[in-house]
Amino acid sequence: METTERPLPELVTVAQRQAAATGFAWSCIPEVGRLLMLAAAAKPAGVIAESGTGVGVGAAWLHAGLGEHASLVTVEQEPDRAARAAALFAADPRVEVLVGDWRLLEAHAPFDVFFCDGGGKREDPERVVDLLAPGGLLLLDDFTPSNHWPPRHNGEIDELRLFYLSHPKLCATEVMTTPTSSAIIATRLSAAPNR
Repeated sequence: METTERPLPELVTVAQRQAAATGFAWSCIPEVGRLLMLAAAAKPAGVIAESGTGVGVGAAWLHAGLGEHASLVTVEQEPDRAARAAALFAADPRVEVLVGDWRLLEAHAPFDVFFCDGGGKREDPERVVDLLAPGGLLLLDDFTPSNHWPPRHNGEIDELRLFYLSHPKLCATEVMTTPTSSAIIATRLSAAPNR
C-alpha cells in the first residue's frame, strides 16, 4: 500500500512515540527534522550539537544523517527527558546526552552543525555564533514567516531574527518549513563577507 508521506527514520519514530506518551509537545516537526538530517550528513566527520534535547526527536533526526566518524552531543535541562533521550541512543557511542544548562555544550565546541533549539538562542545569541567552527552550520526553528525587512513579528521588528540574519560572522537565510513556520539556516564565515 502506498503512503503519501516519506517514511521517518526508525529512531525518529521511537522518539516521537516517547514524546506523545509523555505529553512533550515541543519536538521539532518533520520539515525541520529533514533539514537537520541533511545538515548532519553534510558534515560526515563533524561535531554536531543540539541544545534542547527534549525526549530526543531532533537528536534522532540529526542521528539519521550522522556520519561514521561524526559525533553528536545534545543537552537537556530536565533529567527525566534527558534520561529518555540517553536510552534512545545508548547503543551508539557517537552520541552523548548531557543533563543541565546549554552552556555545558561549550566544552565540546567548536561545532560543525549546531541545532540551537533550547537554551542560548535567545539568552546569548552572540555566544551561539561563537560556538560554530568556520563553515559550521547553525539551524534555528520556530519562527513565524515575515514578508518584511527588517523582519517583523506581531507588528514589531523581530530583533532576534534580525540578529541572526544580519550578523557579520554569518551568511544566513530564512526558509519556510510550513505555511506558518520558518527556520533560519546560517553558516559561519571564515572571513568578513563582501556584501
